[in-house]
Amino acid sequence: MSDIKINFVSADGEKTVTAAAEAGDDLLRIAQVHDQPLEGTCEGQMACSTCHVIVAADDFDKLPEATEMEEDMLDLAAGARRTSRLACQITITAELDGLTVQIPAESRNMQGV
Repeated sequence: MSDIKINFVSADGEKTVTAAAEAGDDLLRIAQVHDQPLEGTCEGQMACSTCHVIVAADDFDKLPEATEMEEDMLDLAAGARRTSRLACQITITAELDGLTVQIPAESRNMQGV
């Protein structure tokens, strides 16, 4: 049953896409299924930062803390902020219903080219 809602806000803040997710999905897969411009070059192996998202401040504390390895990858992400995370490292749970993330302005999806 996919009744967990995830909100993706475009880089310019003009458009929001609400996606249905299931517990256990990862945010990168949900983003890609719903045509969001997150490349995920390393396919979730945490070897890049191309799935960088900015989590809404109200939702950030709902997430488990980032690992040191994720923090290292976020150091390489263009436009990283205090609430930045890698979408491949966010596992969807019922507690994340209504999660809002923004696509960074610096995001480039080379797979869509």
